[in-house]
Order: sequence, then C-alpha cells, then structure tokens
Amino acid sequence: MTTFKEFWPFYLQEHSNPLNRRLHFVGTFFVHVVLLYALFTQQWMMLWLLPVIGYGFAWVGHFIVEKNRPATFKHPLWSLRGDFKMFYAMCAGKLWK
Repeated sequence: MTTFKEFWPFYLQEHSNPLNRRLHFVGTFFVHVVLLYALFTQQWMMLWLLPVIGYGFAWVGHFIVEKNRPATFKHPLWSLRGDFKMFYAMCAGKLWK
C-alpha cells in the first residue's frame, strides 16, 4: 500500500466486526471530549489521556473482539486517519453494521 486510498479498504476489513467499530467510536468520541475540555479549561495535563483513551478502546476491540492486531502497528498515521474517517462516517450514520 502506498496511499491512504489503498489503505482504507484494508482498514475497514480489519474493523469488520460492528462491536469493534463501536468501541473505536466510543474511544474517538471521548478523545474529542477530553481534547475540547483541555482546550477550553487550559488543563494541558489532560492531553496525556488522549492516546490512553483512544488506543484503550481500540485495542480492546482488536485483541478481544476482532482478534487481530491493530493496523496502528504497521501504519500508525494512516490508522489514525482511518479512525477519524470511520468516526465521522459513523456520525453521518454509516458503517454501524
């Protein structure tokens, strides 16, 4: 894979279980909440929670639900982009099944 466009179908395949997608959604939702809270309150120490929350929910989804390795291990930036693309697609009512 040399482009995100090529990576995206692989990403979706690695997130084929709806419960895994939902766990990613919850984690990414709380990443947004904590980020906004830190920005508005200027409590910058809260920012250390972002990877803990984001990866925590995602890794439960992969290791326990999907039983595969997170794409983050081989493609960290594309995987992060994929997480947000999937989150916003789910906000639009897509990818829930």
